[in-house]
Amino acid sequence: MSEDVRLTIGKGKARSFPKGISLFELAREHAGDAPYPVLAAEVGGEVKELHERLNSDAAIRFIDITDQNGFRIYQRSATFLMIFAVQEVLGRGTQVVVEYSISKNYVCEIHGLDTPLTPEVVERIEQRMRQAVDEDMPISVVRVPVDEAIRLASELNQFDKVNILKYRNTSDAKLYKVGWYHDYFYGPMAARMGSINSFKLHRVSGDGFVLQFPKPSEPDKLKPLKQSSKVSEIFAESSKWARILGVDTVGALNDQICKVGIDNIIRISEALHEKKVANIADMVTNLHRRIVLIAGPSSSGKTTLANRLRIQLKVNGMRTHIISLDDYYRNRDDIEREPDGSLNLEKVEAIDVAQINTDLSKLLRGQEVEVPHFNFRTGKREYKGRKISISGDDVIVMEGIHGLNGKVTADIADDAKFKIFISALTQLNIDNHNRIPTTDTRLIRRLVRDFKHRGATVEKTFEMWPSVMQGENDYIFPFQEEADAFFNSALVYEMCILKPYVTPLLLAVDRSQPEFAEARRLLRFLDSFIAQSSEHVPPNSILREFIGGGWFS
Repeated sequence: MSEDVRLTIGKGKARSFPKGISLFELAREHAGDAPYPVLAAEVGGEVKELHERLNSDAAIRFIDITDQNGFRIYQRSATFLMIFAVQEVLGRGTQVVVEYSISKNYVCEIHGLDTPLTPEVVERIEQRMRQAVDEDMPISVVRVPVDEAIRLASELNQFDKVNILKYRNTSDAKLYKVGWYHDYFYGPMAARMGSINSFKLHRVSGDGFVLQFPKPSEPDKLKPLKQSSKVSEIFAESSKWARILGVDTVGALNDQICKVGIDNIIRISEALHEKKVANIADMVTNLHRRIVLIAGPSSSGKTTLANRLRIQLKVNGMRTHIISLDDYYRNRDDIEREPDGSLNLEKVEAIDVAQINTDLSKLLRGQEVEVPHFNFRTGKREYKGRKISISGDDVIVMEGIHGLNGKVTADIADDAKFKIFISALTQLNIDNHNRIPTTDTRLIRRLVRDFKHRGATVEKTFEMWPSVMQGENDYIFPFQEEADAFFNSALVYEMCILKPYVTPLLLAVDRSQPEFAEARRLLRFLDSFIAQSSEHVPPNSILREFIGGGWFS
């Protein structure tokens, strides 16, 4: 009689199964009624691919596209499928680059084409993708020595992967294979292409196209693709500067650090930031705007940008007063609670919009205003005698997540306002096929900041993060296209600096805690970076808002 293992699937009771049974076999037998294909499973707090076999007792939760980890797996697998289809249609060694992400869709380019990329060619690529889905082609895992993985990448002209693979700490590399094609991806993959059944390719300018994914909340639908021209421009500009620096991938960044150190990368990156801030200050000055509104998602660096802008406006002869929208929160007792009894502090109704409009209107009329201070410990707004007034070329800089929402400054004439949107739009890829999500950059920043400066545990930050992101999608990102200027606060070198700060925090998350899988995912991501000291990060850097030791923190 064969040895068995005891497995608990979902909320069911523990049952005996043959030792060595694969997660794929379990999913096929026990998730047949699930509305969406199973992409992976969470086993003992870790995300496992379906090819893995179980040799000990475990609790199992199947993952589909509606789960945040499932959606990442879906994106990664669809990207693998797309790259395979490009190789099939245009020939082995064709260079595909995932340039950036907008609204969770990937903007991609094909490099080195002899003829322009036509809509007909894009259609052929999509048809080859759908053929692989219809055939339910398997995605197999192949472990090979790192030298062999480097050889395979070189044969396909994937020198970006050669760069990242040569810095691996292990002797072997995990490759994924579909048909004849091998590729390296740093996260889990689906088991079969039949699971990736909803996508669309959209031709864009140049030799580019968009790989569109369904929304996790509506996996059966592909809504009309919305263009985000201003965000696209910022990503394109950031990618250009990354190439100028010679660090458009993590492998290239590691190369520079090993050969010449990180100091020059820091200096140039920070100089680019300062030049951008100075340009924005010149725009405000030339347009004679009296109120500057800075908005952006969590951990984008709003506070530091406000202070750096104040310095540049002073250079232009303008006196600046900084006001935080957070100080205009309503008293906690005055905020209407959600149906479940919770307080939603992300929505604009949590802010005293009427008082903001009253105070700004008075300031523009030359009257003095006492600015409040919000006490987050007591949950109440307080007045501590901070009075301001403006005259001449004075400027009010107001920063906060709702800064671009029209309700917040409804009583102020448009020609008095200058709107800035700030976000950390990561310009760096692991390699040409492995995109770094902008949300991961901001999450790691926030983990460090909350622990160092707010006394919050990693578990608490992880617990809050989904509601923070939902609030951003509902109340912040819809207004980003209304900005007069964008500021990208991402720094190509920042993960090297943040790694020593965040790694111990992530390692401390216990396997029994629900945040364990997310902590391990981020640790695997950070493995690609070479840790560096923060000693050469200047005191006015956006990064100092999170690690401390800055002029404005």
